[in-house]
Amino acid sequence: MSGTYLGMPSFPEAARDAVRDTTLRGNLRHATHTIRDKRARAVAELDDWAQLREAGKRIKDHTLRHLDRYLVQVEEAVTAAGGTVHWAADADEANEIVARLVEETGESEVVKVKSMATQEIGLNEALEARGIRAYETDLAELIVQLGKDRPSHILVPAIHRNRGEIRDIFRSEMGEWGRPAPEDLTDTPAELAEAARLHLREKFLRAKVGISGANFMVAETGTLVVVESEGNGRMCLTLPETLISVVGIEKVVPTWRDLEVFLQLLPRSSTAERMNPYTSMWTGITDGDGPRTFHLVLLDNGRTDTLADEVGRQALRCIRCSACLNVCPVYERAGGHAYGSVYPGPIGAILSPQLRGTGSGIDASLPYASSLCGACYEVCPVAIDIPDVLVHLRERVVQGGPAVREGNRVVLKPAKGHAAERAAMRAAQWAFTHPGALRAGQRLASRTRRLHPRTLPGPGRAWSGGRDLPAVPAEPFRDWWQRTRGGKDETK
Repeated sequence: MSGTYLGMPSFPEAARDAVRDTTLRGNLRHATHTIRDKRARAVAELDDWAQLREAGKRIKDHTLRHLDRYLVQVEEAVTAAGGTVHWAADADEANEIVARLVEETGESEVVKVKSMATQEIGLNEALEARGIRAYETDLAELIVQLGKDRPSHILVPAIHRNRGEIRDIFRSEMGEWGRPAPEDLTDTPAELAEAARLHLREKFLRAKVGISGANFMVAETGTLVVVESEGNGRMCLTLPETLISVVGIEKVVPTWRDLEVFLQLLPRSSTAERMNPYTSMWTGITDGDGPRTFHLVLLDNGRTDTLADEVGRQALRCIRCSACLNVCPVYERAGGHAYGSVYPGPIGAILSPQLRGTGSGIDASLPYASSLCGACYEVCPVAIDIPDVLVHLRERVVQGGPAVREGNRVVLKPAKGHAAERAAMRAAQWAFTHPGALRAGQRLASRTRRLHPRTLPGPGRAWSGGRDLPAVPAEPFRDWWQRTRGGKDETK
């Protein structure tokens, strides 16, 4: 995976600044509560939601176990349908492939469907370095691009912006990218949408190259699927002469029958809709209809390494619905930028450290960006046990241990800054295996309780800075039990 955002601090540092931004917190609170309430009502309409969820989980697990076979099937089917398949091991290779394909067309600009895979590899920046300009066409992505900003949500990348901020961005920036916004533009949704429509329409009609991702790939036919709600995706997928799709290898599903399950799970769990407004599917190329050339770039970029982890691999089930973000109390307060990745929220906290490794400060801190309340697991439409993976990754950060990086088995060193935590855990392990020492320590703590500080000194301040230090009881539980129950026969 490409590097973290330039200069990105660890999650606690970034979150500390974010929670002080009252406008940001207000925007996030309103948006996440609205989306999750609508989702809850949409899901409640289905009596078999639990069965659909289990089916989605099993299909994904089966596919991941046999991913090698299904990816070869995808390649064969796409090739037979007139497309060309490219394999990219990492971000640099994927960017090189896409840039070369665009240069071969002689074009210097492309239109893009919203794609998290291309954001993950930094494709826009790579194209810009080669003199190619990429235009985002999803409304929220357009707002982010015009505002020289970063996405902060999987489903609604501009969730941190309110209507007034969007109006100001359109007024000041649209003219530099194409058709300017009306001078009298207001912040009403209809006017903002119309300004974006007029701005983008000229790009759709002019562009010769389109770039997309895909929500799903159907192995049995080589069909790619994009679901969206604005119609921009269909314009990008049908009008250009050349279409290049960059897709993570985990997006494959075996059959059309399997796809039917996810086309029920995804809309209700993401946009709270019974059916997605625009579901576009294409299989290779067809004479006289759509692009004349189609390229599929299959992206690994850490996914094979993730697949090798028996606990962490369940993160690859993710269908990018964003339901976990909308119920997460940490995301609601910190926002998406604090995660330092295109994948924010609970799913980002387990996916990014696996795709990128835990070598950087931000990636080592992400498994701790959670209260472990479990709300994310409850709403996940494919039953990813995010809290379980978070605890698993925390152990990896603190203890190090065996892992797979770039296809090689390695032994990771513990991350920096956790020496005190490891020492404390070793001390606790020793105490719990020596009852006499534990009893003596408990009695000493009880007798000196009046002298205990309210916060911990040294490295312990990181823990007690945001928590109350538990009060020590007047007597240990063992002594209380002996005094009140000791020697009594409770069977009589």
